[in-house]
Amino acid sequence: MSGLAERTHTALAPLRTALLTLAESEARARTESSEAEGRELLEAARRQRDRVLQEARTRGEADGALRLSAERARVQREARRVVLAAQRSAYDDLRQQAVTAVRELVEEPAARARLTAVLHHRLGAQAVIRDHPAGGLVGEAGDGRVIDASVDALVDLALTSLDLESLWTQT
Repeated sequence: MSGLAERTHTALAPLRTALLTLAESEARARTESSEAEGRELLEAARRQRDRVLQEARTRGEADGALRLSAERARVQREARRVVLAAQRSAYDDLRQQAVTAVRELVEEPAARARLTAVLHHRLGAQAVIRDHPAGGLVGEAGDGRVIDASVDALVDLALTSLDLESLWTQT
């Protein structure tokens, strides 16, 4: 890691730590909620499957097998849709909470000063640093280089560094 990257990494460490802590906490809560909802849906799907199976048996083995197969596929698709929707909702909630936390953090004078210093360090002392309309900063060097340190960009960067897929898998 170069000296600049290391200093940038060090300067953003408190933000990264805060985001990771928030992300992990919210992800655990959302995962537990999503898993519970998934279990309830799967139990309901199993009950529905059992009802469909009994009806299929009364209509005959051949007809029942065909209907059961189609119903299982539909229930599995619906279960997957619900799980994916719950995961998306959890991610959206996590991201929104992270945006709120980062916005509050970058409004603190000390954090704002550190972020400004990082932008000047990466773009040069003559770089123009301005507020981003959605919170955070944007730095632009005279040669046209731009660093987006807006709240959204910082949150997205932090979230991409997380292994969010592991939040959805059972261990």
